[in-house]
Amino acid sequence: MPVTTQELSQWKQQGRRITVLTAYEYAIAQLIDQAGIDIILVGDSLAMVGLGYDTTLPLTLDEIIHHAKAVRRGVKQALLVVDLPFLTYQESPQQAIHSAGRILKETGAQGVKLEGGYPLMAETVGQLVQVGIPVMGHVGLTPQSVHQFGGYRKQGKTSDQAERIIAEAIALEQAGAFSVVLEHIPSDLAEDITQKLGIPTIGIGAGGGCDGQVLVTSDILGLSAWQPPFAKTYTNLQQTITQAVQEFCIEVREGKFPPGN
Repeated sequence: MPVTTQELSQWKQQGRRITVLTAYEYAIAQLIDQAGIDIILVGDSLAMVGLGYDTTLPLTLDEIIHHAKAVRRGVKQALLVVDLPFLTYQESPQQAIHSAGRILKETGAQGVKLEGGYPLMAETVGQLVQVGIPVMGHVGLTPQSVHQFGGYRKQGKTSDQAERIIAEAIALEQAGAFSVVLEHIPSDLAEDITQKLGIPTIGIGAGGGCDGQVLVTSDILGLSAWQPPFAKTYTNLQQTITQAVQEFCIEVREGKFPPGN
């Protein structure tokens, strides 16, 4: 049976860790779905990983919908969540409802993710939930605020920052979010938030005390030219693909491919 948002809360109570990876197109989505991933996120990291931008900011709503449609066709079991791109939800709750509604209607996704806490984002989450749109929150290092942060720096290192992040996470739960991503914050802070919330926390660079973990799929496959220090490479497909292409080029140039020449 496909994963649902209701199951995630049950898994938190049971102590079952939640697995999350990104996908931006059909083939990878199908593979990681069949491999047993719980949640597939069509993240706005698409802007950097798939489209070659320096930040996530240029990504448009039409672009992420286009890619999410392809991902949807490859997913049968995982819960599919799609990021709301920069400036497609921050202006007002009404803008967020329109953007999130398009995503659910046009892609078949089961939820959206947005960045930030209170006051505006908690109000926005509340209104999205009221009209039936499941929402995953995201606090700590929020990549859409990269210029405000002065880079992709760890957040929550001071007591004031930590208190703000805790308050944001609590506000998102109270607004009706079904889970919250905790990105690049101290592990003790992430563990504290995880214990305070009744909804699952999904960590990325936030230690092992979260209810689940998310990484960018190209990072775990060794396809990224650069990856954050908290990521882990499980295989080196960059080397494998390069070698395969080089061998193909050699065989074609030497007349060995196609065979039988």
